[in-house]
Parts: sequence; structure tokens; C-alpha cells
Amino acid sequence: MDVARFQQARKKAGLNQQRAARELGVSQSYLSMLEKGQRPLTPELARKMVRIYKLSPSSLPPSRPSMTSKKVSPDQLASHLAGLGYPGFDYLPSPRRYMNPAELLLTALAQEQLEARLFEALPWLMLKYWDMNTEWLVQQAKLHDLQNRLGFVVSLARKAGARTPSGSPRRDAVLEELESRLGRSLLAKEELWGGKDFSDAERKWLRKHRTKEARQWNVLSNWRPEVLRYVA
Repeated sequence: MDVARFQQARKKAGLNQQRAARELGVSQSYLSMLEKGQRPLTPELARKMVRIYKLSPSSLPPSRPSMTSKKVSPDQLASHLAGLGYPGFDYLPSPRRYMNPAELLLTALAQEQLEARLFEALPWLMLKYWDMNTEWLVQQAKLHDLQNRLGFVVSLARKAGARTPSGSPRRDAVLEELESRLGRSLLAKEELWGGKDFSDAERKWLRKHRTKEARQWNVLSNWRPEVLRYVA
């Protein structure tokens, strides 16, 4: 969330500067300087603003300026997805802190192996938080060679969303543009991405029977929009 939106978000929440400062745990003068861009926004204060101003978690700045590929446990990913409202994990306790949806998406995409239950949540995440910072998302995807995987997820999300009666033209336009941008940097290398190591025979079968979306993004997968159980 850029500085220009701080004041707008506060006013939309019906809070004057004095009350907002009190709930955020800062002085009114500090909040005034923050809204003028004269003070940096700390991650902790950003999380408080998301909660108090009733903002989308997409407004959270990433925890790091640049995403670093690291191995994260399936349970950790599931917990963060639950915190962002994914229906498939509504039985899990939510973490104390939200994670930026774009950062969570890239973290999941960076895993060498991803359980099917977690992969299925990614198109939902893209549809639910389509207002995420796509500039940062594309930049980091290219930096870590994740544009094929991301493009595949965006394609599934866009087509799954189009199948629902309550579509969003604005969301669909954002996803279509995102898919187009990623397509311009498509990697020629074929991606084998799934929940296990595949045998040569399984690879050959997937290569022959993979979906149109998977073929478009050089991914070996049989995931298709119509089998996704949850669509935001």
C-alpha cells in the first residue's frame, strides 16, 4: 500500500486521525507524518492498519523487498492459506499474522514439490486477491524463473472464474493482462511440478495427456479449471 492510500483508507474506515492513531498505538503527529510520507511504514504497523482500516491483506507490503526461494513446510503453507480464508482449510487455526497473498503465492510456487491440496488452493488465492501487486509479482516471478508456474495458475484461475455466474469483469481483465505479460517471458524449459517424483513412464503419460493450459505453459500437469473445488 503506497503512502497516498494511507489517508484514504483511514477516512474510508470512518476514523479521524486522533482515533486512528490511538488504535494503532502511535501518536497523532507520527500518523500525520506517516500519511505525508515522512516516516517509514513498519511491517507491524502495516498489519495493524490492515486490521483496523479493514483493508485487504493484499495491502500488506511483502515481508522482504525481494522474495527468496526457500523450502516451507506444507503445514505452514496450509496455515497461511487458512488465515487468508481458503475454504479447504477452514478447519485449521489461523496464524497470528496475515501473509501478503502475492508473497504466499510465490512461496508456494517456488517449492520443488507441492501437495495437490496446496496446489488446488493457488487459483483460489489468485481469484480472491486479484488486487495484489502484480508488478511486484511478475518481477519476482521472472527473477526466480517462476513465470511458467505462475502463468499456469493464472490461466486456471481466469478460466475457473469465468465458469461462475458471479464473475467480475475488472478481475477478469486484470488476470487476462497478467497472463499476457507472463506469456511474453515464457521459459522454453519444461516444468515437472507436482506432489511427487514421477517415473519416466508417468512423465511420458503426462506429456501426452496434459491439459491445454499445462501445454501452453510448458508444465507437466493434468490440473484443469473444472476440477477445482473452490473458486472465489
